[in-house]
Amino acid sequence: MNAIPVTFDEHQINRTVIGGKTNDSPDALNISIILLNTSGSHFKMNVFENLLKCNFKSIISIEKEAGNTSIEDMSRKLPLVKFIVPLEKATDGEMINLAVSEIKTDYFLVLRDSLYIPSGVILSNLAERLYATDCFCIVPRLMTSNKDGLLTHFMPGAEKSHFVIDSSATVTDGIKTLYPFDFIGLYNRKKFIQVGGFDYTIVSPYWQNLDFAMRAWLFGEEIRHTTLLQFSYVDEVPVEDRTVNKDYLRYYLKNEIVKFKNEKAYISRGSFFKFFFHSSSGYLDARRQFVAARDWVEKSKYRFRMDLQTLVQSWSSGK
Repeated sequence: MNAIPVTFDEHQINRTVIGGKTNDSPDALNISIILLNTSGSHFKMNVFENLLKCNFKSIISIEKEAGNTSIEDMSRKLPLVKFIVPLEKATDGEMINLAVSEIKTDYFLVLRDSLYIPSGVILSNLAERLYATDCFCIVPRLMTSNKDGLLTHFMPGAEKSHFVIDSSATVTDGIKTLYPFDFIGLYNRKKFIQVGGFDYTIVSPYWQNLDFAMRAWLFGEEIRHTTLLQFSYVDEVPVEDRTVNKDYLRYYLKNEIVKFKNEKAYISRGSFFKFFFHSSSGYLDARRQFVAARDWVEKSKYRFRMDLQTLVQSWSSGK
């Protein structure tokens, strides 16, 4: 595996960028939209029209793949939308990192074309209330196409000394949640960059998303729900693939095995054999993974504010 990135823009991918004039209106919202396109929705033009009515500063559409001949036509019709087309295989996290480097606003909202996005999704008074939270990430309420609440409230816990994540469909305004389901949320751009963005070396969407969110918490940031924003999926709700693989091991080494003491983080040398015996990896491969994680933690040691044990304890105590 590649070395673990420290900053969000260490890895650049080949892409084509089409269009994208900035909305220079003085009353434009201090929010950019990053729209992840995966379904090839026939309602895409409607989605863009609804987003444009909200007066966002900029809108970036991340396309699934090259070769879509309709993009240039859409760009001519929608000059305020910037289309980014990856010319190589890229993860959702990589594409969000790339889009973040293209925007100038203090906040950005990640959405998917598989969501129903109504006109007037964020009005200026609502935007002001969201700004005031100064939260790292604000997660909207997500529902099925039948308006049933999804299990998107995630809570860290421990079960027989093992880390577990519990979930609930019960959401109240301002309540903490461990990570944003399906990457969907309103992010503080400055804090996103400080945390380091998504790790492009983790390919699995679930482990990439969890690694990013867990790192944010361990770095002292917070992710909270809002009931002021809500979206429903048009069709099927994506299923999280939590398969334990090499992506899980990288997440585990960067987050779960890390200890925090004397205002800095570290991975003890003695923890290698525990990791090795449970990794199902060969000795040399396990050693490479372990050393890469120790090097990354050493570079980032003063950015940590706690370890996983402290996070679980403080969460359960309501702090």
